[in-house]
Amino acid sequence: SIDRQAAETNGVIVCGTEGSSNPPTELTWALILGLSRQLVTENNALRSNRNWQSTVGMDLYGKTLGLLGLGKIGSRMAQIAQAFGMKVVAWSENLTQASAEEQGVQWAETKKQLLEQSDIVSIHLVLSDRTRNLIGRAEFQWMKNTALLINTSRAGIVDQEAMVEALQNEWIAGAGLDVYEQEPLPVNHILRTLPNLLATPHIGYVTQGNYAIYFNHTVEDIEMFLKGTPIRQLLSKK
Repeated sequence: SIDRQAAETNGVIVCGTEGSSNPPTELTWALILGLSRQLVTENNALRSNRNWQSTVGMDLYGKTLGLLGLGKIGSRMAQIAQAFGMKVVAWSENLTQASAEEQGVQWAETKKQLLEQSDIVSIHLVLSDRTRNLIGRAEFQWMKNTALLINTSRAGIVDQEAMVEALQNEWIAGAGLDVYEQEPLPVNHILRTLPNLLATPHIGYVTQGNYAIYFNHTVEDIEMFLKGTPIRQLLSKK
């Protein structure tokens, strides 16, 4: 990350690029579907000539999706869940009942209320002092033992040790991850071995469409800076 305040103090102009929120939304649903229908397990079994139809999948229709955060990505997640026929409930510290209901989403008054009723919990929050370790040992024990946790947002929002404990002891049924405290994930890391974890190497925004946006905006940023009229400037939060 860039210290924007230091950049401003030293007269350094910092410009950014935009991107689409659709790719991380799509990846989140890929993880949900992969876990709920045991796609990796079934694919591996088929390729190695093991049991035919070895698992029983979880229906999404009629289940409850709990969203921690109802911003741009969270809102898109809600729309797709509703298309699947799921009930959607959302919570964050600054989410109001009126804002949730505008999107046809049930508002959870507390984090515990959301976790206790959700079949799938998906995280869509920024990492801050308030959200760091938002999901810890106590929170995992509030969740259903059939529930899935999905984190494509920021690793620090979930206490990693607590998550490993929850998966090993089957406090929850499984988890889908795209973000980690250390990246790349060390070769011998325990997260590489858990059978009820579906993991991807931080590819939420990694799509052809997004890269086209990033590269085009980078060239535009440079061109406009050289012309003396910089665009997409990132200012510090004073």
